Amino acid sequence: MNLAQLAPSLRARPRLLLITLLAMMALSSFILGGCSSTPKDETDGWSENKLYSEANAKLKDGDFDKCGKYFEKLEARFPFGAYSQQSQINAAYCYWKASEQAQASVAIDRFIKLYQGSPNLDYAYYLKGLISFNDDLGFMGRFTGQELSERDPKAAREAFEAFRVVATRFPDSKYAADSIDRMRYIVNSLAEGDITVARFYFHRGAYLASANRAQLVIRDYDRAPAVEEALYLLIQSYEKLGMTELVTDATRVFHLNFPNSDILETGSRAKKEARWWQIWNK
Repeated sequence: MNLAQLAPSLRARPRLLLITLLAMMALSSFILGGCSSTPKDETDGWSENKLYSEANAKLKDGDFDKCGKYFEKLEARFPFGAYSQQSQINAAYCYWKASEQAQASVAIDRFIKLYQGSPNLDYAYYLKGLISFNDDLGFMGRFTGQELSERDPKAAREAFEAFRVVATRFPDSKYAADSIDRMRYIVNSLAEGDITVARFYFHRGAYLASANRAQLVIRDYDRAPAVEEALYLLIQSYEKLGMTELVTDATRVFHLNFPNSDILETGSRAKKEARWWQIWNK
C-alpha cells in the first residue's frame, strides 16, 4: 500500500476520535444529570430532637412506612444519643405495622442483641413474636380462608420461642398472659398442620405414614384438640394395615380420653373456628 492509498484512512482517524470524544461527553452528561436528579433526603441537617419529634408525629399519624425510616435514620445518625434504644424498637414496630416483616425482624433482632439489659426487653421479645406470628394474612389470606396451620410452620415456631421467652423470663410482664395465649394457639395450629398431613396420607392409602404422623401429634401436642382426630386416624390406619391388637389398644385410649366424642361414628371432628384470642384448650 502506498501513501496515496493510506491517506483516506489517515484523514478519517481524526473524525473517529472526535466522534468518540463527543459520545463520551454525552455519556458523562447523562450520568451527571442522573446523579443530580436523585431526590434529596429531607431529613438532612435535622437535629436529633427534630428527627425524633418528626418520627413520633408520623407514628401518631399512622404513616408507619415513613416513621420506620425516620426512627432508623435517627438510630444510625445518633447511635449514642438519648433516643437510640427507643428509636430502634420503634423502628421495628413501625415496619411491622407497615407489613415490612423483613425490616422489622432485622430491627428487633438487633435491639435484642445489643440491649439485653434494657427494661423494654420483655416488650422486644413480645414484638419479635408478633412480627413472626403475623396473624393478619392480608386480603388474599382472608379471601382464601387460609389458617395458621396451613402455612410454613417455621415462622410459627419462631414466634412460639419468642413468646416463651416472655412467659418464662418475664412472668410478671404485662405481655406474659397474652404471650401464653398465643403460644397455646400456635401449638394447636401446629398440631392441626400435622393432622392435615396425616389425613392426606390416609386418603392416599399411605396408612403407615398416616399412623406415624398421627403418633407424632399425640406425642408432641398431647393437650391439643387435634389429638382426638389423631387417635381416630391411628385407629383407622391400623385397621387398614390389619394390626388388630393395635386397633384395640388405640380404641381403648381413645375412649378414655374422649368418652363423649362421636368421631368414630361420623368420621369427622367438629372444629371450632377460632383465631388466636379464642383459645381452644385452656
